Amino acid sequence: MNSIAIFAIVLLGGIGALAIQKLLTTESWQKPKSSFPKEWRRILIQKVNFYNALNKNERNLFEFKVQEFLLNCKVTGIEVSVNDTDKVLVAASGVIPIFKFPKWRYTNLFEVILYPAMFNLDFETTGPDRNILGMVGTGYMEGKMILSKPALHHGFDNDTDKRNTAIHEFIHLIDKMDGSIDGIPSLLLEQPYLIPWIDLINHKMDDIYEEKSDINPYGGSKISEFFPVVCEYFFERPKLLSSKHPKLYKMLVEIFDQDMDERNLKRSTAKIGRNSPCPCNSGMKFKKCCGRIHYS
Repeated sequence: MNSIAIFAIVLLGGIGALAIQKLLTTESWQKPKSSFPKEWRRILIQKVNFYNALNKNERNLFEFKVQEFLLNCKVTGIEVSVNDTDKVLVAASGVIPIFKFPKWRYTNLFEVILYPAMFNLDFETTGPDRNILGMVGTGYMEGKMILSKPALHHGFDNDTDKRNTAIHEFIHLIDKMDGSIDGIPSLLLEQPYLIPWIDLINHKMDDIYEEKSDINPYGGSKISEFFPVVCEYFFERPKLLSSKHPKLYKMLVEIFDQDMDERNLKRSTAKIGRNSPCPCNSGMKFKKCCGRIHYS
């Protein structure tokens, strides 16, 4: 067993449910009191298509939620360094699904642990059966999430493959908020929609089994995985999902209160020089604003 596995077992096993509940009380919740770091804004502009599709007021809210997330949830690296980009991408992954719910709090999470590679069920990053990219904790792992750092970045670097590991795991957390990870987000889905949602899942899973679907086959492995898999699709390729699976798309719009098809998801591709206007729209030159850390 390697050092990562040993650390994970000791760390995760040392925190009980009562301690977690104490850590996540309303009284301990922190809200941002300082301005959003300009370097973080640059990361969002360069990496997060969802952020680029927002208007000014929505961007302000997104930044607030990213900052709030990182005040209340640690991002820790095990045998891998953690930088601002890692932290901002983790937070963005959590904010994107719940963006239309400004008061949403991930009270079932207080630490995200980044691993240097895929891992197995024993938390080992070497040896056999290392095919896990992300995991949401239960039992003695309650309150924690483990992500492969390369998978975290791949989810934002590749915006066409309908996959984003970090968003996938945050969807599991959202699903879990009603007490169980079962693919049925009861807190976000009104009662009249529950049975149609289950019927739709069964139909779409049948299509996956019969190889008649472009949905990631992993979504057909069990109902609890179908929900996060199609959410990856919804937040990364909404126009394609709307075209190929209109009923499923409309149901996800109902769940997340976001018509993703209307958003112009695109990455900032403009080259930014020291004297270019800052992409944050401050009216200042890049070297005097978000790029100041690079040119000071």
